[in-house]
Amino acid sequence: MARATAPLKVLSWNVNGLRAAANKGFGDWLEGAGDIVGVQEVRAFPDQLPEDLRTRAGWRTDFAPAQRPGYSGVGMFARLEPDKVERALGVERFDVEGRLQLARFGRLFIANVYFPNGSGPNRDHSRVPYKLDFYRAVFELVERKRRGGYRVLVMGDFNTAHREIDLARPRQNQKTSGFLPEEREELDRWLAAGWVDTFRHLEPGPGHYSWWSQRGTARERNVGWRIDYVLATPNVRPFLRDAFIQRDVSGSDHAPVGVELDRGVLG
Repeated sequence: MARATAPLKVLSWNVNGLRAAANKGFGDWLEGAGDIVGVQEVRAFPDQLPEDLRTRAGWRTDFAPAQRPGYSGVGMFARLEPDKVERALGVERFDVEGRLQLARFGRLFIANVYFPNGSGPNRDHSRVPYKLDFYRAVFELVERKRRGGYRVLVMGDFNTAHREIDLARPRQNQKTSGFLPEEREELDRWLAAGWVDTFRHLEPGPGHYSWWSQRGTARERNVGWRIDYVLATPNVRPFLRDAFIQRDVSGSDHAPVGVELDRGVLG
């Protein structure tokens, strides 16, 4: 009997600086990671990255840096050749921060997104309006792809824990950016429109997080937040085989998250 076709494995990871992650084993992890990997918080221009990541054998690489040095930025590594890659929302105040890649692989669009944090430089909520505007702009963009009949994944660091089950200490964080009612309502809107939180679709239980404070022993004690997601349009759900968080992968304060899909999702 012929071996079943291996699933398409798609992952997202906020690496908290790709150059730093490269020194902590990112390249080795990448080789066994899967087929398409989106990274956020690259914090480097492409020519500042190690050559073996910028032009890695067996991978198509693409980067969308911020204009500001050492800040934000997203990147994508793919074993498949994308048909098209978009890197802008068409709104300058968003595009200068290097927060979006949208790649098409056949009938599948994958948006790799680094959603803003709502906290301002003075640890206030001054960036929340910008964050909410960015959410809405991304939503409109991917909804257009959805209306065009494509299958769509939106993956990345959403910088928001959706429900109380998605962080270890919800009561203490009611007034913290990342768990404010207006931020959570943006995720409500996605799900109300039919988008699927792939991890929650398969795992309804508590204690699953993707980010931990670097202060103290939060990660060891699993006092974290689930703020990294892979959201899917309803027409992806029949192809969904697994959704996961790689909690044991170190190298960043975030863990990689991802999905396995039947390869028919591409056709």
